[in-house]
Parts: sequence; C-alpha cells; structure tokens
Amino acid sequence: MTTESRPTLPLASTGCSCCAPSTTDDREVSAPPTAELSTRTVSYAVEGMTCGHCVGTVIEAIKALEGVEDVRIDLQAGGVSTATVTGSPTSAAVRIAIEDAGYSLARS
Repeated sequence: MTTESRPTLPLASTGCSCCAPSTTDDREVSAPPTAELSTRTVSYAVEGMTCGHCVGTVIEAIKALEGVEDVRIDLQAGGVSTATVTGSPTSAAVRIAIEDAGYSLARS
C-alpha cells in the first residue's frame, strides 16, 4: 500500500485576508422552512484565498451554517478558488459566510 504525498500548504502569507483584522456586522440570514430544505452540492468561485489558513477559515465559516454536510475547497492561491458545499444552506447564507470570513465571490 502506497501513501499519496501532498505538499503542505503554508499556514499564513503576507497580505491574506484571513490574517487581517476582521470587521463584524450584524447581518443575519434566515433559513427557509424545513420542509423546503434538500441536500444538494453547489460550487462557488471564491477570490482572495492565498494559503492553507485561508482555506481553513472559509471551511470553518461555511461549516458553521445550518444544513452544511461537507465543504471542500480547491485552492488556487492568489486566483479564483472553488468552494464546493454539500447540504441545504441557502446560497445567500454561503455568500455571507464567505464574505464575513474576508473573501468574495468571483463575478461571473
């Protein structure tokens, strides 16, 4: 049995938004009624992530949402990364979680 070796991501980098001081606001997103929730997988294009610490910050923010079953991120350091979310959170809730973590969705 062989083990796949993956490069270790750095924990922080100069100028990444996850390491910058955060600002808070009181935005809230209410979930739709439970009967309307269904499990789905949606991908989001996220700008601004540069390191493993950024990835961890975004994963933590999204996993804190009600209905999230799994979060996976394909990091493209300094480019547009892909966050794939499985579960039933609204797209608006995911967008706000990403923005509150210090990142933004890429414009289409």
